[in-house]
Amino acid sequence: MFKAPQSPYLVPFDGSFQLDQAETRPPKDLKDGKKTLKNKLEQCVDRLDELQRIFYAHDKHSILLIFQGMDAAGKDGTIRAVLQGINPAGCQVFSFKQPSAEELDHDFMWRTTRSLPERGRIGVFNRSYYEEVLIVKVHPEYLSSQKLVIENHDSIWDGRYRSIREHEEHLARNGTVILKFWLNVSRDEQRRRFLKRLDEPEKNWKFSTGDVRERGFWDKYMNAFEMAVGETSRSWAPWYAIPADDKPYMRLCVADIVMQAMESLELHYPRVDDKERERFDEMRDILTSEDK
Repeated sequence: MFKAPQSPYLVPFDGSFQLDQAETRPPKDLKDGKKTLKNKLEQCVDRLDELQRIFYAHDKHSILLIFQGMDAAGKDGTIRAVLQGINPAGCQVFSFKQPSAEELDHDFMWRTTRSLPERGRIGVFNRSYYEEVLIVKVHPEYLSSQKLVIENHDSIWDGRYRSIREHEEHLARNGTVILKFWLNVSRDEQRRRFLKRLDEPEKNWKFSTGDVRERGFWDKYMNAFEMAVGETSRSWAPWYAIPADDKPYMRLCVADIVMQAMESLELHYPRVDDKERERFDEMRDILTSEDK
């Protein structure tokens, strides 16, 4: 299994994570300005493009990037910014909204399991099975539509954390590199971004009255995030609690972590053995003879 990339935002693997450890702003002593951060991101994106080509040809691993966060945390923009240089043939992005009737007839991880990346590809989940221990925990009334045989709703969460840990460990054992990002936006910054969506016509389509309604459950969501990332951050599937109030800084943090993970895999293009190389010589002779 791969080694989790180092970052000041890596969530501990022992369940000791606490909400007050999660910053929403960059470090106060950060000297890089917005332009410098963007330049560094461009360098990371170029490197990711190079690594992804080798990764695709290497065909031994898959990568699963999971993004979670409150509304307006910047999930869409971060995915776009970090993966903008990646060959679309080697990347796939899935967003998970309210489950359908068919999905509710299966276990809570069925719909995401169908969308897992194959070897050689980078898969991105914009929201994921973690919604089942986040929004569903905040709104336990949603459990009534899931056709579960449970005596006590409060007992379901430990089972779901365990299922997630075991599911991710199974994937990691079989070659999937899992990186999970909680884009941790502050309540004040979310409010500012919501107002921007209202004030700028080209952003109106992003606004939902339901998003404002969910702000009333802010403390419950923060507690749910604290439990979810603490219970499921493991060496084979680490969580990173990324400060999300500053978008350039947030995007660079994510890109750097993904880059570190890919570099740790010791990727290389497939090697040609001597016998096949001899066939290459034959093919070269045939091709060059066409000019004569």
